[in-house]
Amino acid sequence: MGSSDFVTLFFLVAAVLIFFQLRSVLGRRTGHEKPPFDPFAQRDLKGPARDDGKVVTLPRRDEATGEERFAAVDSYTPAGTALNDQLRELLRHDPSFSPKEFLNGAKIAYEMIVMAYADGDRKTLKGLLSRDVFDGFESAIADRESRGETVKSTFVGIEKADITQASARDNEEQVTVRIVSQLITATFDKSGAMIDGDSEAVSEVNDVWTFARDVRSRDPNWKLIATEAEQ
Repeated sequence: MGSSDFVTLFFLVAAVLIFFQLRSVLGRRTGHEKPPFDPFAQRDLKGPARDDGKVVTLPRRDEATGEERFAAVDSYTPAGTALNDQLRELLRHDPSFSPKEFLNGAKIAYEMIVMAYADGDRKTLKGLLSRDVFDGFESAIADRESRGETVKSTFVGIEKADITQASARDNEEQVTVRIVSQLITATFDKSGAMIDGDSEAVSEVNDVWTFARDVRSRDPNWKLIATEAEQ
């Protein structure tokens, strides 16, 4: 073998080694790639573990056929009711939808939004609200700040959360939820005097919130698009 052949072989071997090293490194996660938190993201999709410790993979919902697709809807609200028809239509539009999973996400989003509003946390609100709703919340926060007022809230919990309406038109899905929660909240002026609410008493709050998402959007997450305080 000539010296030129030996040099060529040397660089070929070196290139192969470098390739495999890069492949092993570039495929690793560093822990900094975590996406923004989505309270509606489905979790535990693989299902329960078997006795031998191995995970049992459950069939995807969009692989179900016939009435199997509507089992989750029928278990949430009786077949033949207006809400059942609405949820079935939404499920036809979006086979991944589950009333139970949606409500779990709605409860988490509700607490996050309520506490973010009290804390004036615009960043969290922006990721969970539609533009119109965010503008309304931001205006209220700015007005409060201009007067030097602060809000102190403690989220006690959610007593009840129910889907009341659902729809799917074109590429937009909407779900309205009635939420009954318990909060301790009080507003203080710039001198520290309490001017509204109660810093110790638990109050019941009844809200009707509507969430929506555009499945065509680059950000298809559910966002709050309307709020209403139920008397």
